[in-house]
Amino acid sequence: MHGVLPASSQRRSRPPLGLAFRFALREMRGGLKGFYVFIACIALGVAAIAGVASVSRALVEGIAAEGTSILGGDMSVRLIHRTADEQELAWLDSLGDLSRIATLRAMARVPDSGEQTLVELKAVDNAYPLYGQMQLSGGEALDTALAQQDGLYGAVVEPELLVRLGLEKGDTLVLGRASLRIADTIAAEPDRLSDGINFGPRMIVSDAALEQTGLVQPGSLVRWLYRIRLPEGTSTAAIETLAEEANQRFPLAGWRVQSRANAAPGLQRNIDRLAQFLTLVGLTALVVGGVGVANAVRSYLDTKRPVIATFRCVGADGDFVFRVYLIQILCLAGLGIAAGLVIGAIIPFVAAGFITAVLPVKAIASIYPAELGLGVLYGGLTALAFALWPLGRAHDVPPSLLFRDDASATRTWPRKRYIVATAAAVLLLAGLAVVLAGDLRISLTYVGATAVVFVLLMLIARGIMAAARRMPHPRGAELRLALANIHRPGALTPSVVLSLGLGLSLLVALALIDGNLRRELGTTITQNAPSFFFLDVQQSEREAFDALLAREAPGGTIDGAPMLRGRIAAVNGVPSDQIVAPEGGGWVLRGDRGITYAAEKPANAELTEGSWWAPDHSGTPLVSFEADAGADLGLKIGDTITVNVLGRELTAEIANFRRVEWESLAINFVMVFSPNTFAGAPHTHLRTLAYPDGGNEARELALLKTLSQEFPTVTAVRVKDAIQQVNSLVEQLAVAIRAAASITLVASVLVLGGALAAGHRHRVYDAVILKTLGATRGRLIASFSMEYAILGLVTAAFAVIAGALAASFVLVEIMDANFTFLPVTAFGAALAALVLTVGFGLIGTWQVLGRKPAPVLRNL
Repeated sequence: MHGVLPASSQRRSRPPLGLAFRFALREMRGGLKGFYVFIACIALGVAAIAGVASVSRALVEGIAAEGTSILGGDMSVRLIHRTADEQELAWLDSLGDLSRIATLRAMARVPDSGEQTLVELKAVDNAYPLYGQMQLSGGEALDTALAQQDGLYGAVVEPELLVRLGLEKGDTLVLGRASLRIADTIAAEPDRLSDGINFGPRMIVSDAALEQTGLVQPGSLVRWLYRIRLPEGTSTAAIETLAEEANQRFPLAGWRVQSRANAAPGLQRNIDRLAQFLTLVGLTALVVGGVGVANAVRSYLDTKRPVIATFRCVGADGDFVFRVYLIQILCLAGLGIAAGLVIGAIIPFVAAGFITAVLPVKAIASIYPAELGLGVLYGGLTALAFALWPLGRAHDVPPSLLFRDDASATRTWPRKRYIVATAAAVLLLAGLAVVLAGDLRISLTYVGATAVVFVLLMLIARGIMAAARRMPHPRGAELRLALANIHRPGALTPSVVLSLGLGLSLLVALALIDGNLRRELGTTITQNAPSFFFLDVQQSEREAFDALLAREAPGGTIDGAPMLRGRIAAVNGVPSDQIVAPEGGGWVLRGDRGITYAAEKPANAELTEGSWWAPDHSGTPLVSFEADAGADLGLKIGDTITVNVLGRELTAEIANFRRVEWESLAINFVMVFSPNTFAGAPHTHLRTLAYPDGGNEARELALLKTLSQEFPTVTAVRVKDAIQQVNSLVEQLAVAIRAAASITLVASVLVLGGALAAGHRHRVYDAVILKTLGATRGRLIASFSMEYAILGLVTAAFAVIAGALAASFVLVEIMDANFTFLPVTAFGAALAALVLTVGFGLIGTWQVLGRKPAPVLRNL
């Protein structure tokens, strides 16, 4: 007979794989009942991973495609404090079309009212922009708008500036010592993305107008950018060669050379980090979904035991049974992966519009096969890792089950080969996460934490079952039945605890990280930070400036330090671009940063190693280095640091290391040098002011008005405004993180529903027998509610502890921030657990209680 396996044939040879395919496809004709959760869990995780990877790729491709516009040229050279000298300028000009730009922060004020605000000032020449198009709202050409009319140079500004100062197009404002006419507002600025974080609205003026303002003084914090448009057809490799030549020709220039291939390195690093984090969150959703996969496979095989027993009775061996159902599971996993790929491929097209509203770069939405393939790989391995174990148990279903429908069959461990196969799939999944994550430390921590949480949840589930088994029998029948259901054979306890615990742990961790960051920015930093930073205080103005602060803010704390900008050129004689720094430690070597000198140890400095130099030190230049940064670079006392300041390279010996509290927002520097290091170098001074009572908006604005009139070239940064700007950035990041976390929560809810559905058959038997013995629907509902409430409370308690530990590790070890436990988040997690478990449990229970006893009792 077709399709039957005679025992003699089975003994002679193994059934062909094609026969297993035929049987698998025949059984799937009945539809996907019982596998909707399976497919949804795989689809969600694959969509999250493929979508995040595709969006990240779309952004990277967008930056690469617009590299020349973002950078402002094929090649860019940046200098701090000084302009290029004649030789440098002549060489740059010989390469192609040259444009010079100056960027700095300044205070713009209304002449009549005294209203003022911090602006991000850009002074451009007639060649700007070399690439892209500068668009003004009125449609006027930029050089026309910036030209001098009626004795006033023009300025174009972002609309936000007009709103802040209550101005309109055509009005006059004061910048430094010059009055400017607002000619138009900016509609699009092609190179805005290369500037990084901005703390004020953009204002663009001509280089002639900048000279008139008097803002550029010796030592002023001005960045000079020289952009070059090279001959058409110049390759990226040729540009990189020119960049190397620039450093070789002028080794002491101290400039930073960028090519169009690396137009926005900071943004690209942040995109990579965010994508890495969101991918790990998506992988968590997939792991949570894996529990749903195991539940669905186990539940499906439970209903197929008579079929499996029939296979065994007609001569099929366990291997044939395994192959039949493995083929089915792989087909169903393929459906889930396909659905996830479709969603993941659509996500970049949907996200492109939102990205444009947040970032001034166009994401190139497309179908990216490699990123989609990553989702396929993760999805396939997850399905195998969680399905092999229950499939392995199906190998040894005895033929005797054909003659009795035993709803509480004892679970057995699968054979050794299936255990090994499951372990191999899990290790491959973990290895993939580690290799592709980018940051080895974070990925290893994630994989380790996931494994520990998984094992702990299994142990907790077993512990709950053991505790329920050993508890004295309560007098109430409802509670007694609830405890029995928790530890009975085939209980839902492991599935519910796993599915709910993993999702809630991640949710609590993300909520605590978000809450702590907001608390740090909104409360702790705001309370401890000074009210103002004052930049570019000239040496000749310092005493008069301090006297004004003392007069206008009596009792206020005034702090200050000399201020220069420079970059680390070498460490122990090794050029900084040849140093391989550990992940997270290379920031000190990238770009320029503030440096200072001091004869006495700063009051807020805590030495961790070494000693401070004598106040009158005049020997070898010495430097105090920030302890954590020094540890990342492997520095020790006596090592040398070479810095490039104002085109000169100066070498100093490390005398000590000190701990810096960056979150205080006080005056802090990575490097503090002995005074003899910069003898005679032109520089400005940095000042901070902290009101004794924290200050208020009225007093702060009044001080700004007075300062702008008496010291128009000094730039004042109101700390509260800067923190508000950072808060808005954190909010934008939080939206992406919450969206990813919601995917994990949805996966948890799906898995929880699947776990309850998997126990549906056992609940039917319980309900029917108890109703036959006289139990009412109300008492059964009360009993089931108690069971779900106990599981929910215990799982929530674990999730709060695990989530708090994870959040603490991320904040303290990775973000170097403080951690505070937030009880509201813990109670919220407990409430969510109760609502989910009791709610879904009662929905399933209501369906169970509606079954008629007769059809069930016939099969007992």
